[in-house]
Amino acid sequence: MNSIQIKELSNKTEWIEAFPVMRQLRSHLDQMTYIELVSEAAEKENYKLAGLYDEGEMVAVIGFMPMITLYYGRFLWVCDLVTDENKRSKGYGEKLLAYVEEWAKTNGFESVALSSGLQRTDAHRFYEDRMDYDKVSYVFKKNL
Repeated sequence: MNSIQIKELSNKTEWIEAFPVMRQLRSHLDQMTYIELVSEAAEKENYKLAGLYDEGEMVAVIGFMPMITLYYGRFLWVCDLVTDENKRSKGYGEKLLAYVEEWAKTNGFESVALSSGLQRTDAHRFYEDRMDYDKVSYVFKKNL
């Protein structure tokens, strides 16, 4: 029997369950701020959070949202993707991205896009070599 399950997390209790894994990626967030942001993004931006469970334990999380821009058209933006640091290299990230890609196809979206920090060279190899993503741009940010 397959011990892996991917489940959309749709309420505060499930979002709190995901926080220990998500915090490994978003270490600047405390739990209260994380819940406030997920709640607001889910309500206003149709942000979705999914957890990957292995043997009943949440080991990886992906956050994504549908978007429309003139550049990409209709696409899904992967906002967050993280596997528990003690559970990496077991294919969980690949399974979560495949889940999001299938969700996109089923719901009429044309592509999936994401950004990754410049320093995350291992993640870049994963996206390009294992998941067949193309590097198409740089993301620029200015804090106000």
